[in-house]
Amino acid sequence: MFNFGEVLDLPLIWGGLIALSVFIYVLLDGFDLGCGILFPFAGSDKNRSRIMNSIAPFWDGNETWLVLGGGGLFAAFPAAYGIIMTGLYLPVTFMLFGLILRGVAFEFRFKSHNRRFIWDYCFHIGSIIAAFMQGVMLGALVQGLDVQDRLYAGGPFDWFTPFALLCGVAIIIGYGLLGATWLIIKSEDKLQGWARKTATRLLLAFIASMIAVSVAMLFLNVDATSEWLTFPTLLYLAPMPLIVAALAYVMHRDLGGKREYRPFLLTVGMFFMGYVGLCSAFYPYIVPYAMTMHEAAAADTSLSFMLIGAGLMLPVILSYTGYAYYVFKGKATHEHLY
Repeated sequence: MFNFGEVLDLPLIWGGLIALSVFIYVLLDGFDLGCGILFPFAGSDKNRSRIMNSIAPFWDGNETWLVLGGGGLFAAFPAAYGIIMTGLYLPVTFMLFGLILRGVAFEFRFKSHNRRFIWDYCFHIGSIIAAFMQGVMLGALVQGLDVQDRLYAGGPFDWFTPFALLCGVAIIIGYGLLGATWLIIKSEDKLQGWARKTATRLLLAFIASMIAVSVAMLFLNVDATSEWLTFPTLLYLAPMPLIVAALAYVMHRDLGGKREYRPFLLTVGMFFMGYVGLCSAFYPYIVPYAMTMHEAAAADTSLSFMLIGAGLMLPVILSYTGYAYYVFKGKATHEHLY
């Protein structure tokens, strides 16, 4: 069998594929989690039905990317998977509980009448739990995990820190912004007007949360920031806050106008800038500051074999995802469609 490892840097390629899967998941599941976060504040049952119908064709497909990212980590970097999952076992469990709760709420809300409010709250609470725990896990990884002899050596609650909690709140705000801009695309009239006002408020909160997290990282003096203020890293990172500020300015103007698609795309751009900064801080580690991609990678023969499968399946996943968004384009209604 041909070994791609002889001509390709397979750990780097797999690290890139996992990073891509996680980013796509954050964007796609981020807006439907954001819709759940905003769900109780929509003003009427019909508006809540419109919100749910706007994401009903997509929400379960969006979570494909979470499975792909987690499965890819397990297969390509088994040592890293063992460390990360051991250290973050509780927040991962809470996140999955939140995703299950909102999935059940999806199914039952459309069939329930007298007790629909119960499933409304389940959908909202499940979305908040899932989003918050994703931010907590991100914060814990930024701070770094205690690793000794390629095993997790910390305690079960090491992830529970003020910085991780701050990251959890920031992710809730960011997902709320994604959800609000998604609703601008999928709604009209009063619901769209409400989504525009909500997005305007969340935009300011999102920028403030990004600043707060960045400043907190500097004061934490974690390894991720050790090279931020040194050359040549400073030259690469310096334009990023300016780009985010420009995107936020344009988006603020768009929210007061009639544009529908661009606010969502600008939000994606801000997430992308933050994600690039995060990946640059982590590189070349797969377990931050403890284990690099090459140290944690599986054998080249395994990575080569899986790369063939990924090369065949990724275009299929991207194709059916794009087709689903094309088929279900247009405005959402409050009619029973699920």
